[in-house]
Amino acid sequence: MFLAAALVLLVPQSAPASPDSALLAEVKAADAALFDTFFERCDPARLTSLVTPDFEMYHDKDGVVATSGAAFVALYAKQCEARKAPGAWRSRRALLPASLRVDPVPGYGAIEEGDHFFYERHGDGPEKLVGRAHFVQLWKKAPDGWRVARILSYAHRAVD
Repeated sequence: MFLAAALVLLVPQSAPASPDSALLAEVKAADAALFDTFFERCDPARLTSLVTPDFEMYHDKDGVVATSGAAFVALYAKQCEARKAPGAWRSRRALLPASLRVDPVPGYGAIEEGDHFFYERHGDGPEKLVGRAHFVQLWKKAPDGWRVARILSYAHRAVD
């Protein structure tokens, strides 16, 4: 019996996915949904489901952007209406995957940190890389999914 148990220990076992890799995948998916909604869609109801009621956002160029989920969604709704014009400026965000870090916050959710690039285009014109920034986002795990509670967006700089 001892020999059988020892042999089982010697057989390579595939390791289950770590909680950290599951957390990383969940937060990456929530991040993708947030930025897809913000830059690619005009869907205030969807954005409302992705932010907490007490949401806050701080930006090194624009200052205090929002101090509630409702204020953030209202600002977004104005911007997405303006983007509907044929010649309006449109933006896109691209996460720099190698920069991404996600750490658990026990009993709450997770902290996400990384860098991202921003692209712009005028109307249907060509897209141009225009900037890079660093971000920290505090995510809350809710029964119905992840919601962002805080965003710090800083170190914005132009990219040539």
